Amino acid sequence: MNRVGYGAMQLAGPNVWGPPDDPESARRVLRLAVELGVTFFDTANAYGPRTVNQLIGEALRPFPEGLIVGNKVGAGRGPDKTWIITDHPDTVRRQVHESLADLGTEASELTYLRLGGDGPAGPSDVPLEESLGVLVELRDQGLVRRIGLSGASPEMLARARGMTPIAAVQNRFNLLDRSGVQVLADCEAHGIMFVPYFPLASGRLADYDELTGPAKRLGATPAQVALAWLLRRSPAMVVIPGTADPDHLRANTAAAEVAADLTNAEVARLTGLVDESKAVIDQPHQSTLDALKSAAESGR
Repeated sequence: MNRVGYGAMQLAGPNVWGPPDDPESARRVLRLAVELGVTFFDTANAYGPRTVNQLIGEALRPFPEGLIVGNKVGAGRGPDKTWIITDHPDTVRRQVHESLADLGTEASELTYLRLGGDGPAGPSDVPLEESLGVLVELRDQGLVRRIGLSGASPEMLARARGMTPIAAVQNRFNLLDRSGVQVLADCEAHGIMFVPYFPLASGRLADYDELTGPAKRLGATPAQVALAWLLRRSPAMVVIPGTADPDHLRANTAAAEVAADLTNAEVARLTGLVDESKAVIDQPHQSTLDALKSAAESGR
């Protein structure tokens, strides 16, 4: 798998709600991602809702061999367009079937269960064994091939692993916010893919000398260096930067080349921007809250 994937949230309309102004432009970006070698796409029923999954299905099906779409269920949108946890077993089952219909596929290569462990939405009252149990049931029926978690605490990951193999975990993690560091360590220990969301800290990285120095030396952008650092930070890491701009997409996919050229000293200085020993998973960093607000306001 190409370790630089594509996060599709930005393809929805304003407030990550409804269709984009130019749906065909969104479909072209998706096709360009495949042309550039992207093999992993991240999406969710809540994006639109359902709009982004429909765009992916329209643009890419039949999916090329080796392409994986990771779709999140267990989350939704409130009447005021807020992000909410919707992990009642009946809802999880319905969302999986909706995603299969929207993507136009008979089985999901990867379905995440969205939990409330690392974001502004509070933890659910639904026992993990019930909500995750639905995905286990659907996997046994052949409708889901791999199961993942999103927003998992170390404790939740351990409980989930007691029920079923976990293929991937998607938690927030970037240069400014290391709240997922313990979960990352657990993923490394157990051979689980770790997929950081908001990998670029919503664009709040450009003023750090630790980024601009390597970027200038390599003729790269600070965003490319931030993605490259994630790839160097852990072999378990698969990054999913999102954009609706073809030029930004090309730059993002080139981050793997930048990663190979970072020196060990540069990687160490970037890692040292945050004291990872003080990271707390259930206290969102301000950059995460700002990013969520920005996404709610613009969909970009």
